Amino acid sequence: MKVVFAADGSSYTKKALAYLVTHESLVSKDAELCVVNVQSPLPGPVKRALGSTDAAAFHAEEADKVFKPIKRFLDRHGLRHRCVSVVGTPATEIVRASQREKAHLVVMGTHGHGLMGRALMGSVAQRVVADCDVPVLLVK
Repeated sequence: MKVVFAADGSSYTKKALAYLVTHESLVSKDAELCVVNVQSPLPGPVKRALGSTDAAAFHAEEADKVFKPIKRFLDRHGLRHRCVSVVGTPATEIVRASQREKAHLVVMGTHGHGLMGRALMGSVAQRVVADCDVPVLLVK
């Protein structure tokens, strides 16, 4: 089974990851797990001031902060995985990743680091559920 796991480093990411590894029916030892982190683009003036090389380094550093604990956790559980970071709109890029990876399932937390933390379901999660062609498992 091919699974795309959307990760932003929030507490909901941690809950979704714990749920995922404790349910072997979702990710057995032969599953293909692609951990996706979407970085928001820098505002134009900031990107111009930094330059494209430094902007890319900033995005890579921020993604690495999200990936490091996830990699350690997945390694401890013996799950094969790879990490992919992209810059763009989170919901759009998660859906694109599911298509690019030919995923059978997308797993993500119901909320992230956004401003709508108290809403029933985060706007990114709502958008992914609405736009994705494969099942989406949301973990609260």
